[in-house]
Amino acid sequence: MDNKISAFKAATLQFRSAPSVEFQLPYAVESSAPLSEVHNAFKHIIDDHICRHGAVLLRGAQGVDLDAFKNIAAATTGQSLSYEYGSTPRSQVGEGIYTATEYPSHQTIPLHNEQSYTNNWADYLWFFCQQAASSGGETTLADSREVFKKIPKSIRKRFVDRGVMYVRNYGSGYDLDWQDVFNTSNRSDVELFCTKRHITCEWLDGDQLRTSQVCQAHAIHQSTGESVWFNQAHLFHVSALDANVRGAMLDLFGSQGLPRNAFYGDGSDIEDEILEEIRAVYDELSVVFSWESGDIMVVDNLLAAHGRQAFEGPRKVYVTMT
Repeated sequence: MDNKISAFKAATLQFRSAPSVEFQLPYAVESSAPLSEVHNAFKHIIDDHICRHGAVLLRGAQGVDLDAFKNIAAATTGQSLSYEYGSTPRSQVGEGIYTATEYPSHQTIPLHNEQSYTNNWADYLWFFCQQAASSGGETTLADSREVFKKIPKSIRKRFVDRGVMYVRNYGSGYDLDWQDVFNTSNRSDVELFCTKRHITCEWLDGDQLRTSQVCQAHAIHQSTGESVWFNQAHLFHVSALDANVRGAMLDLFGSQGLPRNAFYGDGSDIEDEILEEIRAVYDELSVVFSWESGDIMVVDNLLAAHGRQAFEGPRKVYVTMT
């Protein structure tokens, strides 16, 4: 092990819901040394703790910028991936580096595993906080293994047996356009992408597009062999909308024409009350901690779900997926 590992000490985080000493989410260490000097040692810490805790945070290192952030991610968990078939607005600020989801600051982003609404996802998410919000903006985390365990067995079985079907409609002006989601304005490119990913696509009037895809409800972590809850039914389903908005959107589009919706894999409706139980499990297991400028965190995308609290003031958090 790199002898500079001694440069680290346990970081003190302020948790809204404090995990036990034995299990911390994220597992946090602190170092005032330049990032370039503790680079290898931090990799050892990640290797030692990521499978146990699901996320590892480095606080206090010097010389952290976008280039250093990209380099440490690539050296530790591999080259960055492009954000393909996205479901939220982001801006690319460098090769493989994106802004965190650009939803309005007054909105909360529920817990989720990145791109678990498809069958191809990143293994790791790296976050870099360049500027913490003046108020709020905390990241929420939850152990996906515990989410799987706490969801009632009858509900788990229903989802595992059937899977989840995601139906998306692009071009209505209420969500992302297909050109942004697929990073192209060429319909043939879209069709080829969908064929490779087993996504059904249908061109509609007015340059609109509808896609549907049946995906997993859970996954098995390849290193630990543990089952994790891994889908976004609770985000895509119409019940995630405010009641008034939901009624208006259904009147306007119908359940199949909504910008996004989720069904069981056989196309049948998912019951609202079941999704409420799932959301309650996420709420029970959520851990909230505050960012400090200069923080770097790596998240195992299968083992830990993430989200965001509302905030005030400028907030600059970047992400790379590997």
